Amino acid sequence: MKYLICTISAIAVLSYAHAQEGGVYLKGGLNLANVSTHNNGTVDDANMLASFHVGFMADLPIGRFFALQPGILFTGKGAKLESGNSNSVTWYKATTNPYYIELPVNAVLKLPLDKQSSLFVGAGPYIAMGIAGKRKVEGKFLGASFSSKENIQFSDDDPSTLNYEEGAGMRIMKRFDYGVNATAGLMLNKFLLSVNYGYGLAKLQSGANNGEDNNNKHRVLSLSIGFGL
Repeated sequence: MKYLICTISAIAVLSYAHAQEGGVYLKGGLNLANVSTHNNGTVDDANMLASFHVGFMADLPIGRFFALQPGILFTGKGAKLESGNSNSVTWYKATTNPYYIELPVNAVLKLPLDKQSSLFVGAGPYIAMGIAGKRKVEGKFLGASFSSKENIQFSDDDPSTLNYEEGAGMRIMKRFDYGVNATAGLMLNKFLLSVNYGYGLAKLQSGANNGEDNNNKHRVLSLSIGFGL
């Protein structure tokens, strides 16, 4: 219910922004997703997974040089793990591709180029709720092929119950993700180009804490284009 209220609030903000000077942008683009593998937040480059995002971003000016950029996005995250290649007698690839409804709010510094164009750079937090996704495994063992595909299951955790996680279990992902963004881009009248890096702070796997699971957090580099509405 709390996240439904957040989503409705985000839509209300976008509707308000549509009537203001800054306006609203329809945006989408490429995600290069990964999952951290070490406690210092680093990832294995070989695990990068291509996905996508689409949604809306508001631009709410605060004076001439600052703005807030809240949004609501449907976005893909995850990673892949591969050992060997498909021509080998023994080969393995596992792909996890969850999808989230994400609510970012970035505070940005704007550097005007002219009355209708500007460069911007900024940062801010995000929260996200997992709604769908697939987990796929395929490979070969001594020449014998195998494969499986299943829907990702999310826990029913209520974030307000800090000491208890509802619906936790093996191979069940935590439903709620949160983290911070760094963003930069270019606005040319009604056209938007931007890059964003999402640094997740929530561990992915549900259930009790352990060293391996606690290292796994989302990392997503996004490249976006957008058009003013």
